[in-house]
Amino acid sequence: MAGWMWLRCVLGPHLQRIHRSPDQTRPDARAGRRQGWSYQPRSLEKHTDSILSWVSLWSLSYYSSPLLLCYLYRKGYICSSKLVPVSQYVGTVLVCLLGVACLRGWGRWKNSEYLQFISILEETKRNHTPANKKKLRCYDFDFPHWPADFSWTEVSNPVMSVFSVSSFLIAHTFGRRMLYPGSVGLLQKAMRPMLQQGQARLIEEFDGQRNKLVACDGNEIDTMFVDRRKDEGQNGQTLVICCEGNAGFYEVGCMNTPLEGGYSVLGWNHPGFGGSTGVPFPQNEANAMDVVIQFAMHKLGFKLSDIVVYAWSIGGYPASWAAMSYPEIQSIVLDASFDDLLPLALKVMPDSWRPLVQHTVRQYMNLNNAEQLIKYQGPVLLIRRTRDEIITTMGPEDVMSNRGNDLLLKLLQFRYPKIMTDEGIRVIRQWLGASNHLEEASVYSGYEVDDDWCVSVLQSYQADRDVLFPWSVGNSALFARWPPTPLILHSSSLLSIFLSKARKYMRNFETTHCTPLPASEFHSPWRLKKENDGWMRGK
Repeated sequence: MAGWMWLRCVLGPHLQRIHRSPDQTRPDARAGRRQGWSYQPRSLEKHTDSILSWVSLWSLSYYSSPLLLCYLYRKGYICSSKLVPVSQYVGTVLVCLLGVACLRGWGRWKNSEYLQFISILEETKRNHTPANKKKLRCYDFDFPHWPADFSWTEVSNPVMSVFSVSSFLIAHTFGRRMLYPGSVGLLQKAMRPMLQQGQARLIEEFDGQRNKLVACDGNEIDTMFVDRRKDEGQNGQTLVICCEGNAGFYEVGCMNTPLEGGYSVLGWNHPGFGGSTGVPFPQNEANAMDVVIQFAMHKLGFKLSDIVVYAWSIGGYPASWAAMSYPEIQSIVLDASFDDLLPLALKVMPDSWRPLVQHTVRQYMNLNNAEQLIKYQGPVLLIRRTRDEIITTMGPEDVMSNRGNDLLLKLLQFRYPKIMTDEGIRVIRQWLGASNHLEEASVYSGYEVDDDWCVSVLQSYQADRDVLFPWSVGNSALFARWPPTPLILHSSSLLSIFLSKARKYMRNFETTHCTPLPASEFHSPWRLKKENDGWMRGK
């Protein structure tokens, strides 16, 4: 038994922190406060772990291997007479590292805190009961060792999916890492102290629950759930699912915005980010989003009508996929997101690469947010950063090159095609060109927009119809049949209606791309007819 426990200590995960649980105490903890503490390894474990941590730098060889192999070949080292002694040296080093790992296991075995942790972990793997899982949640350790809490296969059946060699190589080497720098191991290693601190805050201050979900592609998705349903107020009854940016993690990302607003929140990390496995290609992103929503419904007990999807930046892709695939969700909020990846990819790549970039994006990285969003019939709110330096094609000073504008235009063109004529597009572009509230108000007042009248017109259109988008607003024959008297709208009236609509779909936030969104800026999307659920649902 002792030998088995020692072996589990040798093969066990790193233990970073111990979160305080109701039945645990620590002498230096402040009275009445739920406070955790960092795991303190003993001397033997600490020093052997430092030696083994240097081995993790082998990942640098992945990037430098072509240059290294070329150098070794030119120096004549790639031959049998040279490789045999090198292999002996490598074997000796591996034996030494094995000995170091065994010593680290001995140090862990002598540490009562680690021994208690590894016992709880093994017991949870054998018997995954809520009581055991509650004990395991008191520890922060390497996520690959975390037992799975939910699998996509519990509610669905798996499904399966030629490309040019160049596009494949670009997408699977530097292309994916440029698009999702948060998946690069070295960046995650540098951010680890910050991520651990953020995770400790979510668990110890907000009673967050960490869970491992298994998607249909086998990827393990690292999630954090904060339940506010027992708190006072209606916001806690709504679950906000957060989709992070290309270098964002739920530990320190946009999850904090709805948390400050009092909502129940479910955050998750992209495949390859933090504890999540895999790589963040579009289909993997969709699979991860799918299992997160299934988990929210089948394990957390939320209805789709109680779920709001909130995304920042590139998180708009899985968010718009969720809105398209689960049309019953309450609403979607997209902050600093874009319509299509291709224009942004062309901006940063050489012009001579244009055909190759187009093929690579469409085949492997087709983040077509607008195509997915227009298939959603519910409430939408877009938040545009007026000094955004990331999703602009001409620079942050040119607000008209912000691809959030194109996302709004494509959504409105689909929903209201009768008004989105050349004149309608011109007026909306004029309004989008305003970079601050004063310029925006000037354009708005120039068309003498009366919000109350515009809403009443749209309500009259909707009164006798339960129609899906696209709407025929703008057809004079339809307007003439509205009660109580015939009403003919001129083009200026239609434009004022449309301008009023556009301002309700998009809000400006005068800042840069990476500034955290304050809770005061996190608003419910507008709808034509209010429901008594605290959120405005509908058209």
